[in-house]
Amino acid sequence: ARKWRDIFWLGLFIVHMIGLGFVLVILGLNRFRKVDRLKLNRFTNHDYGILQPGFQTEKFWPVYAVASALGAVFAWASLALLCVRPYSTIKVAVHSLTTYLAVISVFCFRDGQFFFGTAFAIGALLQFVYTMSVMDRLPFTTLVLSKAVKLITSVPAAMRISYPFIALLLVWLALWSFGVSGVIASGMDDNSRWLLILVLSVSLFWTGAVVCNTVHVTVAGVIVLALADDQIMPPKPILRSLQHAMTTSLGSICYGSLFTAAIRTMRWAIRGFRSRIGKNECLLCCVDFLFHLVETLVRFFNKYAYVEATIYGKSFNHSARDAWELFQSTGIEVLIAYDLSGAILLMEILLGGLLTGTCVGIWAWFKWKERVLIIGLTAMLVGMILVGLGLVVVESAVTSLYMCYASDPSLIRRWDPEFAEQIAETLHQRLQHRSGREVAPSHSFPKSQSNVLML
Repeated sequence: ARKWRDIFWLGLFIVHMIGLGFVLVILGLNRFRKVDRLKLNRFTNHDYGILQPGFQTEKFWPVYAVASALGAVFAWASLALLCVRPYSTIKVAVHSLTTYLAVISVFCFRDGQFFFGTAFAIGALLQFVYTMSVMDRLPFTTLVLSKAVKLITSVPAAMRISYPFIALLLVWLALWSFGVSGVIASGMDDNSRWLLILVLSVSLFWTGAVVCNTVHVTVAGVIVLALADDQIMPPKPILRSLQHAMTTSLGSICYGSLFTAAIRTMRWAIRGFRSRIGKNECLLCCVDFLFHLVETLVRFFNKYAYVEATIYGKSFNHSARDAWELFQSTGIEVLIAYDLSGAILLMEILLGGLLTGTCVGIWAWFKWKERVLIIGLTAMLVGMILVGLGLVVVESAVTSLYMCYASDPSLIRRWDPEFAEQIAETLHQRLQHRSGREVAPSHSFPKSQSNVLML
């Protein structure tokens, strides 16, 4: 029996979508084929709008159409490459992102954009430090991702479910791009334009996260059933799982989507820096405080809650608490903390977004040089959301593997005995490491997996 959960957040999301849709239509129409059609310039700096009378919505809309198309292509390519060549794809994602961020920062400094140049340079430095600090954990991460890919390719329906959602998100992006084009073409001053773009970007991020997590919940439901027992699989399992995701569990999805991605990103970053501090006790104390604060938030906002919600129909907070207690009682939490699957997928998402923003930014630089930065950044966001939607099926498979192993290790042992043995050995080592005992490095991983990501 299923009950509707977290209805308040579902209602808030629906109201947000309706209100934002209305605002986007107004902003787009104001500059569509006519300068200041709805007379909105009276609420802005009118003199500034007179300086740019030629900018209209339809001038920028094709740019975002190209950004959406590129994002969809990169989403499909990222998923396909990860399924065909997982080791090479992970290697490229890890080592290319640092270089790409550094190159973009150089171009920003060259163009006089010192704020964004500094931001990208800091991003490149942080990415480099983080990668060096977690290099020893990459072989196990590669193993987990390769097994997740094997799992989703064995359930073709789970892999195809993301395609209609990409099409649905493209429809929303068409409206979003229409409104953002109106903002860029408007007579606002630069500060007001950037502020409004920031609000619209946060809204797009929430919407994209809801769509991604809907796919995540749908795929997780099917994969858990497939791992449990093929004989108990109901007719059309993907449609039944989708029904739960789009109805009773949708409120929990809207609630969790507001926080999970940001908190997980903070957790990965703090873990990486914490391992590189060394003996600086003052700095270690400060970072430990942040670390425990974020760990507390993770207890209430983690991606494994979605799996609990889709299987048992619980509320999001109830699911998050139960999943965390299950991991701690079995010790799987230390294995999840050691795994970098989510961070690797985030790197691929960032790389896809940067490629999209760069391609669109080059086009905008030749046509509207003074608008290139704002167009490039918003196009990057579009690319990130679409690539993230394409890769969410892999993340869902990883999540389902850990949930099933924590609930009943025999499920994984029956599916892949060798993988179950490798997980058990790594879990034993991590538990000994946490207790303070020295453990010999594992030799259970194939040599090709252990060395594939070394510099």
